[in-house]
Amino acid sequence: MAAQPNLSALEQLIRAMQATPQWVETCMKLRNSVAQLLGLKNSGGLGSFDLNKAEATYKVGDRLGIFTLLEITADEVLVGDNDKHLNVVVSISCDRKSAEQTIVTVTTIVHVHNWLGKLYMLPVAPMHKLIAPAVTKAIG
Repeated sequence: MAAQPNLSALEQLIRAMQATPQWVETCMKLRNSVAQLLGLKNSGGLGSFDLNKAEATYKVGDRLGIFTLLEITADEVLVGDNDKHLNVVVSISCDRKSAEQTIVTVTTIVHVHNWLGKLYMLPVAPMHKLIAPAVTKAIG
């Protein structure tokens, strides 16, 4: 998929999430099954959102896949999720070098609250190193 430097940060995120590979969605289903056994919430899937919703209609507080929109500007979108074991925030930032070139940076911050969060991150951290590049590949 070719890069599209003219897209906003939110459009870059939506494009990436729409192209989530099926194996990632399968991992999310497995995560949700195990998480529910531990009393954690079911996050759904990365691509679980209205594909027909216009970018301009999204506002802070809306859900987008597994995340809640925390902040939206043309050049950066912050999404995140909170649970009793951890908080996560993801930043998608666009640095427009020219009309033909935009550098998109994805940053994830996780704040672990307790031993359950530490236990949760043991399998999640290494999987994130596989999942993040697979999902963001659509950005180009």
